[in-house]
Amino acid sequence: MNSNNEPLAERMRPRTLADYISQKHLVGEQGVLTKVIASGNIPSFILWGPPGTGKTTLAQIIATQSDRPYYPLSAINAGVKDVREVIAKAQTQRGLFTTNKRPILFIDEIHRFSKSQQDALLGAVERGLVTLIGATTENPSFEVIPALLSRCQVYIIESLGKEDLIQLLENALQKDKQLAKVSVTLKEVDALLRFSGGDARRLLNAFELVILSEGTPEVILTNELVRSKIQQNTVRYDRTGEQHYDIVSAFIKSIRGSDPNAAVYWLARMIEGGEDVKFIARRLIIAAAEDIGNANPTALIMANNTFQAVTTVGFPEARIILSQCVTYMATSAKSNAAYMAINKAQQLVRQTGDQPVPMALRNAPTKLMKQLDYGKEYLYSHDYPNNFVEQEYFPKGLENTKLYDPNHNAREAAQRKYLKLLWKDKYGY
Repeated sequence: MNSNNEPLAERMRPRTLADYISQKHLVGEQGVLTKVIASGNIPSFILWGPPGTGKTTLAQIIATQSDRPYYPLSAINAGVKDVREVIAKAQTQRGLFTTNKRPILFIDEIHRFSKSQQDALLGAVERGLVTLIGATTENPSFEVIPALLSRCQVYIIESLGKEDLIQLLENALQKDKQLAKVSVTLKEVDALLRFSGGDARRLLNAFELVILSEGTPEVILTNELVRSKIQQNTVRYDRTGEQHYDIVSAFIKSIRGSDPNAAVYWLARMIEGGEDVKFIARRLIIAAAEDIGNANPTALIMANNTFQAVTTVGFPEARIILSQCVTYMATSAKSNAAYMAINKAQQLVRQTGDQPVPMALRNAPTKLMKQLDYGKEYLYSHDYPNNFVEQEYFPKGLENTKLYDPNHNAREAAQRKYLKLLWKDKYGY
């Protein structure tokens, strides 16, 4: 039964897959989790996605619809002792169920678990005492120990789109008994959607705040009304909320835009907000390759060394190392040529499929392969002047395709000149 004290997001929490909005790739008619639930054989898995996209709700629905005991823990306040107690309960419960009815252990924000806490889970998952469902806003590849990750599927939870969010609002107006007491017209919703940042929980609770704070039997929702009721400047930095993504975006764009002053400011905002030092350092590694690239290859080396250094040192001293790297990258020459090249290459592969490797480029480790002319006409570059000989490296039909286009900075201008010298007019350099 719904309590008057429950926020709207909790009152509107879906109870079945039929009520669950979005994530059709997982819970749609042909969704992988739909089929898993139907089979009754639920594996351990991790749900990875932004906050407020339904990870916890989905775990609860799966437990309910598969008729399994459900043990939820939050990594924020649970320790190894709590994990072991739940596993002991699950082991006791297991005797009441068949093998396919293993209890579900749900770990919210599993990325916050230390290595020892994750190790405590490993044995229970290996022995099949529990089915683990983890939820995380961070990349599991970085935050979950390899031994545990290898025993779990990873399912990506996508951000809610505009249509999904509007559907949530309309459902609330149709189904919630408290909102039914007010006549609400959704005239404008853009401000509310922007404030939500794609977080369903934040959207619904802000919606309720705006509607009920008016204190009138009729409310016309407009962008101006939303802005007047919600003071966005009071929202502090939240590692898992909208500002997490907005500030990281501003940080990267400041580096890309060659503004060291703004870049250090956004760095300070993240540090003061308690951001994970490894998260910041990983973003620098990505930016070094995506936005600086071959205009200054040393940037990637420096970013990688920064990651190693701050991981070893930690805060507060790590702030100095980060600042050095950020200011170096912001003042560096920029190029996205390598980033654009892989984008073009992947698109080409999707369009042309699995083209056969030219015979000259194939490996020939066996006698049979040599008899079949694998590698027969390959020209070994180091046998020729300047370690270069012109030959075709693309599959048939893709000859002369230019994917890498050096930018017009000093280093890449030299690369372009060198490629032109080697390949003449083949690639149009």
